[in-house]
Amino acid sequence: MSGKGIVHLVDDEESLRRSTSFVLKTSGYGVVTYESGPAFLQQVAHAEPGCVLLDVRMPELDGLEVQRALHERGVAMPVIVFTGHGDISIAVQAMKQGAVDFIEKPFEKATLLGSLESAFDRLRDRHRQAAAASEASVRIAALTGRERDVLAGLTRGHPNKTIAYDLGISPRTVEVHRANLMQKLEVRSLSDALRIAFAAGLADDDPSV
Repeated sequence: MSGKGIVHLVDDEESLRRSTSFVLKTSGYGVVTYESGPAFLQQVAHAEPGCVLLDVRMPELDGLEVQRALHERGVAMPVIVFTGHGDISIAVQAMKQGAVDFIEKPFEKATLLGSLESAFDRLRDRHRQAAAASEASVRIAALTGRERDVLAGLTRGHPNKTIAYDLGISPRTVEVHRANLMQKLEVRSLSDALRIAFAAGLADDDPSV
């Protein structure tokens, strides 16, 4: 990643691409420019993760259509849209589709950089969440089937006696499994164990939750 991150700038106006690229590069960002929505969509599958600066009004595909295409393809890069005067309703629609922010043209440098900072914060949060989910899944995989059953019961807020009844085992056996799973997860509190379970999607796998 270059400097503060990669910005994918999609705008059909060459002058805006040049001026905005200059502002971004001198502020520490790497920049890749695209002259149209289709040009960006052709490359996005192989594009380095970053933030997308997307003009709303473009020929061929407008910004909202490009945004929808990104969503359909599962591209999770945060999007900031450029709008002209009087395009507030379009900007609101873009926000409803998941855009981080919208910037009205002509824009101030501080406005652009502030929006980008928010967008990259969101991107970093996604990376942290993905890393946490991966680590949690690895820890959960070390549990036995019965220990997973007990942990699933805990995610539902059930006490040991209820878990024991549901599983057809004694409360004492539940206590043993609970102690073992806490040791394997390397946690000391129930809240920490639940945090790992939720991060790994254990509760999502249980149809009764």
